[in-house]
Amino acid sequence: MGGGPAVVSEGTGFAHLIDTSRPLWKNHRIWLLNFWVAILLITSSTNGYDGSMMNGLQSLDQWNSAFGYPTGGKLGLLNAIQNIGSLAAYPVSPYVTDGLGRRSAILFGAVVMIGATILQTASQSVGMFIGARFMIGFGLTFAAAAAPLLVTEIAYPSQRAQATSMYNTLWYLGSIIAAWTTFGTFHLPSSWSWRIPSALQGLPSVIQVVLIWFVPESPRWLVSKGREEQALKTLAYYHANGNTEDPLVEFEFEEIKAAIAFDRDVASNVGWMALVKTPGNRRRMRIIIALAFFSQWSGNGLISYYLNKVFDAIGITDPTTQLLINGILNIFNFFVAIIAGLLCDRVGRRKLFLTSTVGMIVFWTLQTVCFALNSKYGNQQAAHAFIAFIFLYYGFYDLAFTPLIVSYTVEILPFALRAKGFTLFNFCVSLSLIFNQYVNPIALKKLGWKYYLVYVFWLCFETVFCYFFIIETKNRSLEETAALFDGDETVAQIQGRAAVQAGIVEKAEAGEKSDEDVRMEHEG
Repeated sequence: MGGGPAVVSEGTGFAHLIDTSRPLWKNHRIWLLNFWVAILLITSSTNGYDGSMMNGLQSLDQWNSAFGYPTGGKLGLLNAIQNIGSLAAYPVSPYVTDGLGRRSAILFGAVVMIGATILQTASQSVGMFIGARFMIGFGLTFAAAAAPLLVTEIAYPSQRAQATSMYNTLWYLGSIIAAWTTFGTFHLPSSWSWRIPSALQGLPSVIQVVLIWFVPESPRWLVSKGREEQALKTLAYYHANGNTEDPLVEFEFEEIKAAIAFDRDVASNVGWMALVKTPGNRRRMRIIIALAFFSQWSGNGLISYYLNKVFDAIGITDPTTQLLINGILNIFNFFVAIIAGLLCDRVGRRKLFLTSTVGMIVFWTLQTVCFALNSKYGNQQAAHAFIAFIFLYYGFYDLAFTPLIVSYTVEILPFALRAKGFTLFNFCVSLSLIFNQYVNPIALKKLGWKYYLVYVFWLCFETVFCYFFIIETKNRSLEETAALFDGDETVAQIQGRAAVQAGIVEKAEAGEKSDEDVRMEHEG
């Protein structure tokens, strides 16, 4: 697999430029920026809401009765159709994100999802419900493809990693709301027991449609479209209280311009093949594709969508108990993921990934043992221990595979490839989910506890992969992080361009001829 683990030293190119004389928490512009970031982060809540809602609905007799008690392939389709809708949008979403802007893509996706949730709530048949879920997946792709990109591109530099890590963590916020909503509506005797949770799925999209007009557009996208003055004002307004001459703002602005100019030089045709044209990009794709599948094939997919089937298999059949455990589990996951996301720059991505995979091996193995004891001997103590090990397993899963998979993917991609690379990541996630949603209920029914052994071996492979290929990226700017994969000469070229451009600006302001002006005059 390689000659040794991929470890890279830290970088702090912008740290000395941050004004420490005034605490960030006293800066009202930073608070406003983080409010806009929060509006973008709730995109992930829609996705988390869906998984938990479908888990909860399967425990509701009213929903099962309305749709003919779906099992096997039919149940798999009801769960998987959202991701099939996502697949349909992937060929288009990066062009909308790069062409019309991050905000426009989010707005379009939110509008589609609002219409889809109305249709889902009003469903009178399985076909209508499936069609609505297809539309939810289609719209979600546009919003989810743009939101984390915009978060990472507008966040304050020292808060970027934590803010982007919160994106996937907010998956659990939606999951918590869905779990407790279905628990609360469980006793309603009518179809509103499942229609109310369906309707609430559109709430994050409604919030975004109302407020997206006020969210700043990505300075990197603005520079790429030649709107440099607007990009500079955006950076200055939110990162330096409007001071365009602030050292941090000047550094960010010049580095963004230099990085985008460099990307244009080396990849004038930024098509899909650019993702694998260079050794650096191939290294990126290897990690991104692996993390996409690891995020869904670590055993979590079995719990996320089919927890009630697992409970049935170990003898916990009471719907109220199932819904209650589901709700508590999501709250536990949410807090662990938040803590891990906030520690990503202090602890480091690599340590979190390795700790996460090793911990999952231990507690998934213990789950397997308890499942086997309960299945073979009806051991109820093993069933109760199984539930405890689910919590401990998820605690380790949440250290890395909740907060980092999106933020790590976005930060290692250069601007020119960020939308397409992130779309490929989401495409692979959807493929892995569709496979899980069809295969898991069938395999669990056929193999029982033995199916858990498949994930034991897979988790061992994940650990080995992370040891050899995950590169440490903590405390770096986006441009520095992206350049890690292309060698030191790329970092030097980008920084050199930024320095040259900064020198030209300084001399122009002083009324002097820059070195570049003298060179051009001489050549002329």
